Amino acid sequence: MKLHLRVLALALAAGIVSMGCTEHEESRLDMQEAALRSDAILDAVLREIRPEVRWTHGFTSTGTCEVTRRRVIMTRISAERRGSFLGVVDRFWRKSGYQMTAVNNSVEFPAIYARTNDGYRMSLSIGGEGQAFFQVDTPCAQKSEVLDSTSQATAPLYVGLEFIPRPNIHSDFWSASGS
Repeated sequence: MKLHLRVLALALAAGIVSMGCTEHEESRLDMQEAALRSDAILDAVLREIRPEVRWTHGFTSTGTCEVTRRRVIMTRISAERRGSFLGVVDRFWRKSGYQMTAVNNSVEFPAIYARTNDGYRMSLSIGGEGQAFFQVDTPCAQKSEVLDSTSQATAPLYVGLEFIPRPNIHSDFWSASGS
């Protein structure tokens, strides 16, 4: 039992250490440049979705050497269309050379996860009321200031609100329910 706990503790410690950025892993990009690459990844996948969905910026967060950019889809994705929506994104990410790393096959809250060759990690998850969330986490980069994204949102920005509301835009295709 003690040996099992020691092995478990060592495995957990190794996992925690591997989560941080080391000098060797640190990119030549600074955090702002990494954020711009994240915006390009998000912009590309959103251009691929047809019919178009409306989106707004989620909050940007920064760590000691990484940046997370988020986009929130304001078009409601019906339960009947969620598989199609995730399929469009999955095919585009694969076509772009990204490695699919995980799939959550939940009927209500499905999600897919991918990674670029240069260490950017992406996710698409479906939340309450069919709201889709895109997120890109950068690899470790040199510390720098990170500016707001300049990508033009296609839905209201909800400036001043503490939380982005649930999806409130109807699409004849993406919001359609079966009879």
